[in-house]
Amino acid sequence: MGFARLVRTHGLRRLLAVRFATQWADGVFQAALGGAVLFNPERQADPLAVAAGLAVLLLPYSLIGPFAGALLDRWDRKRVLMAANVVRAALIVVVAATVFTGVSGPGLYLAALAVAGVSRFVNSGLSVALPHVVPRRHLVEANTFAVTVGAGMAALGGASAIGIRALVGPDDTGSAITTLVAVVGSLLAAALAAGFGRGSLGPDRTDLGSRTAVTVLHGLADGVRATAATPSVAASFLALAAHRLSIGITTLLSLLLFRYAFTDSGLFRAGLAGIGEAVLLGAAGLGVAALLTPWMVRRWGRPRTIRTALVVATVTQVALALLLSAPAVLAAAFVLGATGQIVKLCTDAAVQSEAGDGFLGRVFALYDIVFNVGYVLAVAVAALLSPPDGYAPWLLGAAAALYLLGLLAHDQQLRRTSKA
Repeated sequence: MGFARLVRTHGLRRLLAVRFATQWADGVFQAALGGAVLFNPERQADPLAVAAGLAVLLLPYSLIGPFAGALLDRWDRKRVLMAANVVRAALIVVVAATVFTGVSGPGLYLAALAVAGVSRFVNSGLSVALPHVVPRRHLVEANTFAVTVGAGMAALGGASAIGIRALVGPDDTGSAITTLVAVVGSLLAAALAAGFGRGSLGPDRTDLGSRTAVTVLHGLADGVRATAATPSVAASFLALAAHRLSIGITTLLSLLLFRYAFTDSGLFRAGLAGIGEAVLLGAAGLGVAALLTPWMVRRWGRPRTIRTALVVATVTQVALALLLSAPAVLAAAFVLGATGQIVKLCTDAAVQSEAGDGFLGRVFALYDIVFNVGYVLAVAVAALLSPPDGYAPWLLGAAAALYLLGLLAHDQQLRRTSKA
């Protein structure tokens, strides 16, 4: 069965629709919240405020992850997708009301934390459900398409939020209206998920005995053991961790540079418009990765594909540190979007094809920790060390060094396979 024909199958097509609606809503919500915190004339933002906003959006994935992963290995994933999207829609309304009333600091962050925490169930549920609608021999192609177009939908959601914000205004009222638009995507995703049959998305087997609560509490440990047992998966995780640490530093500095250091110059814009250009170029990089990754994996295999991506990312970070300007940041957004997505797609394929279905939820919980905690830690450290305007070439040099460390760790971990 060719992939073009595969996409026309009912199960995959519906799951993709749920993912696209969900990630469009994520993009709208994140861009609206970012605009409210960073580019709102009624609020002032310093590096630590920016870091706090990014942490709010991502940290719940890791705090809740071990428990949600175990629950996804027990609960009907169709019901998870439906219920979580409905709850998220209600919580987005709460965040919009919070922004509208001018609340900032802990009040705003707690409301946004609730949205991000529920989103963790949705996104992880989509990942672990994919093997139930796609034959394993097509997982790489299906995952590449789903993740790449899903990321593109998130970028489109972010661009939509920027456009809506330009129409309704950048103040608290306009930010609240923009935030509220994300409700549409969440409710659409819930409606689409309702079309799946009960149990059709797994899990295949469940153990609902007296040890369920204990298993939930040990979900992270289960994920660590399942990952460590497969060197190729562990190696991919280490490479992904290096990328997320590096891109966390670059993201924080880029946001500050567009906010405070860069000025409009021809096609290159400052402020939120410049961030929008960077997001679109990053999304274009994701598209290139979608085309390159299957070909690279078939030709070279996953390990060499990951190594190539890490080397290119290292060179890009060094060039960015030396040529720190708006054009350089935009070019780096494209290249790092492509290389980072190549690493992620290879990691997704390793998990989905080599981890057993009974552990998928817990392995993806660990995946979320690698993906998000590393990013948040890097953002926090960069916020503490960066000047207020974000002009810190030496921090970008440190980001390049992280890619090199990831390359070494990846190779070292794969040696376990050769010795086995």
